[in-house]
Amino acid sequence: MTPRQQSFFSGNSLFDKISRAVCRAGTLPRKELYEAWEMAKRVRRRYRGGRVIDLACGHGLLAHIMLILDDSSKTAIAVDKKIPLNSGKLSKALITAWPRLKNRIIYKEVTVQEIAILPDDIVVSAHACGSLTDLIIDKAIEQHARVAVLPCCHDLKKSSTDGLEGWMDKTLAVDTARAVRLRSKGYRIVTQKIPNDITPKNRLLMGEYLWNGGRAT
Repeated sequence: MTPRQQSFFSGNSLFDKISRAVCRAGTLPRKELYEAWEMAKRVRRRYRGGRVIDLACGHGLLAHIMLILDDSSKTAIAVDKKIPLNSGKLSKALITAWPRLKNRIIYKEVTVQEIAILPDDIVVSAHACGSLTDLIIDKAIEQHARVAVLPCCHDLKKSSTDGLEGWMDKTLAVDTARAVRLRSKGYRIVTQKIPNDITPKNRLLMGEYLWNGGRAT
């Protein structure tokens, strides 16, 4: 997306405003904008507050939108083993549009294994490759943190199908096994899809840990 494309988003909606900022940054393909927006708005309809941990974040757009949608989250940490050099340009464009984001988005160039998760966090990840999604889910489970993942390419050698591939597509079996794992660990799960015309990798899995029928504290 480029500054010239701002005219495609001339409306007054929040999405249009975010889109124009992304265009001004000139760092992201259109697909990533729509993926982050569709995921973030679904997650925020269910989970409010808490520190946002955006794992395998790429440029960190999802982290920014999560804070734009809910100001009760004080900070967002955008984590990737290699942060793109122009991610700062995207962040600057969004902070210019939303000055309240200043000093609240923290980029960390570390592996998923190195990041510390807290129980009140919201762990999010859009299109973490292969079995990295499993690692992200496990990191959230360790601390009973809320979690939302939009899985990408499925590694059928490393990710379990739980023997379900005889009944369904193998990639669906992997994502079903992930949902079952969350349920088995005491999570209330929600499964949704973002529009297929944005990406065929559109299955969104969300989970919130429960204790005695309510949110664990």
